[in-house]
Amino acid sequence: MYHRAMLRACTLLLVLLTPALPQEASVTWRFDRLDQIGGHPTTLLGHPSVIETPAGKAIQFNGVDDAIYLDVHPLAGAEAFTWEVIFRPDPGGAPEQRFFHLQERDAKTGADTNTRMLFEIRVIGDQWALDSFALSGSQSLALLDRTKLHTLGAWHAAAAVYDGREFRNYVDGVLQGSGPLHLTPQGAGHTSIGTRINRVNYFKGAVREARMTRRALAPPEFLNAAKR
Repeated sequence: MYHRAMLRACTLLLVLLTPALPQEASVTWRFDRLDQIGGHPTTLLGHPSVIETPAGKAIQFNGVDDAIYLDVHPLAGAEAFTWEVIFRPDPGGAPEQRFFHLQERDAKTGADTNTRMLFEIRVIGDQWALDSFALSGSQSLALLDRTKLHTLGAWHAAAAVYDGREFRNYVDGVLQGSGPLHLTPQGAGHTSIGTRINRVNYFKGAVREARMTRRALAPPEFLNAAKR
């Protein structure tokens, strides 16, 4: 009896003293198949397709009704983050395209809340500008500079960075915009790629890779579209 009691006491002490495992610091999603992305099963709208590129496979969206949904919010709970995507906006798309959406759900009802983050583009002539949006609680900020334009039909790396005080966005490592912001960590939810969660503003182009990191990275640490 004594030895059993000692064993139980030691086991309990070990559990109490063992630190909880941290959430995965960085998650990479490669868009090289349609049945799953990053280990998460997909729900498809329309007919997105896998294509070959010089840097590997990617998924192409037609800008009309193609989209992919995942039942996960990869940055839920993050107090700081870097959200990156390597993508190719193609000519012929709508002026406003919301192509990557992380959406919180109400834990009790399962309904979408107002809390969300989005990557968007604005097509201006034969070029595009990055629009990044984040909202949590009563705080929100949209970063869009229509004078900072980029080439359609070419691969680019976009990044949205939040360090707990400021929200910034980048294209190919170059700052596009920034502003002060206080975001409370977002709750669990889901993700759409190729459209906004509510199936509007579809994206015409391709997505090759995304990475979600639970800290604010510096530009030299970003994904580089030319090297992937």
